[in-house]
Formats: sequence, C-alpha cells, structure tokens
Amino acid sequence: MDTIEKLSVLSADSRYDLACACGTSREDHRKRGQEGKWLYPVALPQGGYSVLLKTLLSNSCRNDCGYCPLRAGTDIRRCTLQPEEVANVFMEYLRKRKVFGLFLSSGVTGSPDGTMDRINAVARILRYKHAFKGYIHLKIIPGASEAAIEDSFSLASAVSLNIETPGKTRFTLLSGQKDYMKDIIGPMKFMSRLKEQGGRNQKVKCTTQFIVGASDETDSEIIEYMSSIYHKLRFNRVYFSAYQKGLGRPSIPGEKKKLSEPDNIFAREHRLYQADFLMRRYGFGKQDIPVDNNGNLMLDKDPKELWASTHPEFYPVRINSSGRESLLRVPGLGPQTVMKIIRQRREGKIMRLEELGLKGKRLEKTRQYAICE
Repeated sequence: MDTIEKLSVLSADSRYDLACACGTSREDHRKRGQEGKWLYPVALPQGGYSVLLKTLLSNSCRNDCGYCPLRAGTDIRRCTLQPEEVANVFMEYLRKRKVFGLFLSSGVTGSPDGTMDRINAVARILRYKHAFKGYIHLKIIPGASEAAIEDSFSLASAVSLNIETPGKTRFTLLSGQKDYMKDIIGPMKFMSRLKEQGGRNQKVKCTTQFIVGASDETDSEIIEYMSSIYHKLRFNRVYFSAYQKGLGRPSIPGEKKKLSEPDNIFAREHRLYQADFLMRRYGFGKQDIPVDNNGNLMLDKDPKELWASTHPEFYPVRINSSGRESLLRVPGLGPQTVMKIIRQRREGKIMRLEELGLKGKRLEKTRQYAICE
C-alpha cells in the first residue's frame, strides 16, 4: 500500500480511541475527510475551530484486549506507517490548512518501548526538522518505561494512557497479557509525578479513557476511580467509550446484558460524561453523584436533577445572595450562567430569572429550585 492508502486504513482504525478532543455539539463531532482520515475538531484559544489529524502508526498489535477489534488474532487488514511518512503527510495537510494538530497512537508492535520510540520519533521530526510548535497529542503505550514517557512529555502538548477499567479485577476479564498495576497504573502515577515537577511538564495535558460495559464494572466504581484520577493524579480529563458488541470478542465473561444493550450502553456513556462534568465543573464530590442500589447511574434521569430532587432542604437557592457552589447546584444553571449572575449582582439586584437569558424548559426547571429574593 502507498502512504495515503495506509493512512486511510489506520486513521479509520484510530476512531475507537476518544481520549483527545471530542464533544457533544455539532461542531465537535468527528468528521471523516478525504482519503478516509478521521478529523477531530479542537476549540482554538482565539475562538473558532480547527481539526486534528488522528491516526495510528500501526494497527498490528500483540495484545489481546477483549474489547478491541484490532487485538492480536483478528482478521483485519494490517499495515504500518513509518515516522517520516506520518510527519510528511501531516506537514502537507498543515500547509494546506486542513489540520490544526496531530493525535498519534499505535498498536503494540514488538515491545511497548519500541512502539513508543516510533511514536516519539514522529513528534521529534515535527518539532526539530519541521519546527512545528503546534498541538501534538501522543499516546502512552501500556507498559512503557519511565524514560519513554519522559521523552513523550518533552515533545507533546498532551499525552494519554487508557485506564480501561476501574481496578485489576475488572481488567482481568479483558486481557490476560497486560498487568494492570505495572502496565497501566504505574505509568499513570509516573505521568502525575512528571506534571508535579512543574516547568514545561506541568503544561502537558494528561487524559485517560474507560471502556464502558466491556467488563462487569459498576458506575460507582468508575466514579470512585475518576475522583482519584482528578484529585490524586491531577489528570486533566477522563473520557468514556461505550463498548460496542461486534467490535470485540462475541462474549466477554461477566458482561452485564441489560447495561450493554445498544440503547443502554450509549445512555450509560452519556450519564458518565454528565457525572464527570459535575465533578470537574460544578464542585460535586463522588459522594454527591446519585446511583441506584446496584451502583449504577439511572439511565432515565439526569444526575444533577436527581441530586436536587433528593435534597429539598438545600432549596430554594437565592439568586442574589448565594455563593457560586450553591448556584451551581441549581438545575438549569451552568458555569457560564453562574458567572453572569455574579457579575450582574455587582451592579444591582436581579429581579427576575428572565434577566439571565433563561428561556423555555430551562427557565421552568430553574424556577423550581431558585428564587430572586
């Protein structure tokens, strides 16, 4: 295959990893461009959107991850790009202003460090040969050495290593080759220590991803781990990817049928993203995220509204006098609206909720929990 043909295959296969820049609005949706490449929108600091070129270096992999369609032993079309090929294609797209940055991952070919060496080589070519100073997101391969990870930090704008499941017990249902503590948790802790060193390392974004529903984990277990990832490891983002039957093994031991049905698994992914947002932006702790008796988020109820409905003693929140954290507990009010409330209060009292630009169902929802005293 020539370079463009390989890129078509490898960029399509990279779509299973969401731990970069994906969102929920129309502008944030990934798009498939020419030559089969998947393009991911990124919000630019100065406003507007550009896109990432996302690809694998290779879809050959020695690992046996049960959820992954690229795992060893599957009958797919395998190919590998060389570091120079990736760098040259990226620079061509950059010159044509088709892309803003690069997200680069790979199947594990040979050893983890051998694979990391090729991933880092692409970034090194871009940084030093082509003097590219823009956005590069590099994947940390499970089992990578501290030296390889440190090398990635020196080259990347962001790095990610997928945690996959909450805990070793759940992980063993997915892989018999990888060691959860040694290959995943150990490197994640080292990534955290690198960020704590300050300087350039502190600026490198660290993200991770759970594969939801591939094992028999509960949402409460994911939330517990998510809390530690944010508060102990100080990672920037946690992503969730719903396991889709047919992509991995036909049947994974321990798989919970009801939660893994097509409609439910994506609803579950959506609820986890809502829980993540509450913890990152709204000041909710892990103990504030409501789950059912089985430890799972309710698929038919928004977790913020559910918390509000079960804590009547907290309401009504007073628009003109309550603090930021209390205002963020009001269904219908998000961080931007709360900032607007605080700004407007400096100039005088807010007499009506309509002054905040709230309309329709959002306005009616807010009326149930807040008053303009």
